[in-house]
Amino acid sequence: MKKNDIILLAVIIVASCVLLTVFCIAYLGSGGEVVVKVDGKEYARLPLDRDAELRIDSGHGYNLLIIKDGKAFISDASCPDLICVKTGYADELKSIVCLPNKVTVSIEK
Repeated sequence: MKKNDIILLAVIIVASCVLLTVFCIAYLGSGGEVVVKVDGKEYARLPLDRDAELRIDSGHGYNLLIIKDGKAFISDASCPDLICVKTGYADELKSIVCLPNKVTVSIEK
């Protein structure tokens, strides 16, 4: 390897590290928010980086939302099939939906 090749390689490595750092700060470090909607209307908006427990009374039933360690999930619900409980964690790509109670839980960055 010549001197110019080593310099080019060093510049590429440094640029990659800078871009990775910016990405982590901007995308992952923002925390995001948990948005709860009932009947299509916003019911609550909670920070994802703060542990919380919220009982969502929709008029059709209830859902118990847990935010813990930067993750949001439904731990209990009054609906008969409990699909919302079995869905697991919500993220930017996957929302939690409870059709019988008309509740949606999604993450916004």
